[in-house]
Amino acid sequence: MARQPRYASPGLPQHVVQRGNNKGRIFCAEDDHRFFRECLLSATNEFGCLVHAYVLMSNHVHLLMSPNESASIARTMQAVGRRYVPRFNRRYGRTGSLWEGRYRATVVDSEQYLFTCHRYIELNPVRAGLVAEASSYRWSSFRANALGEYDELVSPHELYWALAGSPPRRQEAYQAFFKSPVADPELERIRDATRNGWALGDTAFRAQVTENDRRANPLPPGPRTTIGV
Repeated sequence: MARQPRYASPGLPQHVVQRGNNKGRIFCAEDDHRFFRECLLSATNEFGCLVHAYVLMSNHVHLLMSPNESASIARTMQAVGRRYVPRFNRRYGRTGSLWEGRYRATVVDSEQYLFTCHRYIELNPVRAGLVAEASSYRWSSFRANALGEYDELVSPHELYWALAGSPPRRQEAYQAFFKSPVADPELERIRDATRNGWALGDTAFRAQVTENDRRANPLPPGPRTTIGV
């Protein structure tokens, strides 16, 4: 089956997932996390992406970012791979692709799903049983968004700034989103949209994306992958 074209929606956030090949590790040491962040920061600055939320897990990454231009995210991910993969392969004596094919992405309706995606991403280590609280995981944007810690990789979305008029109140409002986990139906909706490349939003939003960009809804029912995100 032919691949769908990438989303080309400047200004609209996208939830991006890049997984390790064969579910293999893409981070084996703290230096790997640091170098990936360095590669990502350099690429987003060069190609015009704003990262609102992220988490670096052992075998995959989640990013919530807004592209300034239609090709910004694709160029960013390509640039990260060109720098990160050769270093990782040399360091661990491996060859070949590190990634499980192309990155997966879904364009996100900010008004409905922005903060749900924030929670989905930053609570990933909690759901995986790595930490009891999101603040305990070092390699995510939670402490920047919720606690005000400086993170040069994070560029808050305009809806984050609109939460309150001062940093302490914004952080308090943001923390309130995390008082409960993301409900199972919302988890599945995000996973399904990202897995299959559909737009994450209501009918009107999906129609807008279809009109301005590409097909944003599933075809009639058929064989379906069950890979989790």
